[in-house]
Amino acid sequence: MYNKNYMDIVSACLVGVNCRFDGGSKTDLELLARFQNGELIPVCPEQLGGLTTPREPAEFKNGKYLTKSGNDVTANYLLGASEALKIAKLCKAECAYLKSNSPMCGANKIYDGSFSGKKVDGDGAFTKLLKENKITVFSK
Repeated sequence: MYNKNYMDIVSACLVGVNCRFDGGSKTDLELLARFQNGELIPVCPEQLGGLTTPREPAEFKNGKYLTKSGNDVTANYLLGASEALKIAKLCKAECAYLKSNSPMCGANKIYDGSFSGKKVDGDGAFTKLLKENKITVFSK
């Protein structure tokens, strides 16, 4: 068991939790091993914000988080990011390993809001809060 006075966090989908919008996961074997060794705490900000799994995909556009059919889920995204940040702070996290390109967890690149797969420079809602709180974010 890993033993230190803080725990880093990881997107739950990266350690095998089926919490992505499509009901699946994107397991990263290196991160899974670290989780199983007690080094990482998994979080899913979308679920913490009250969104269901599976759910309609959402992207960031014009200052809002919108689903593919146009439903505004901005409040869910902001609540989920805030709740996940609370967990990171409780764990005294220094780093976060988050799912790339996600409108919630993406770091440096996110989908552009057209649902076409095109990416633009930017951070997801949770990543923004982590960076504002001096927690280093790694994109996986």
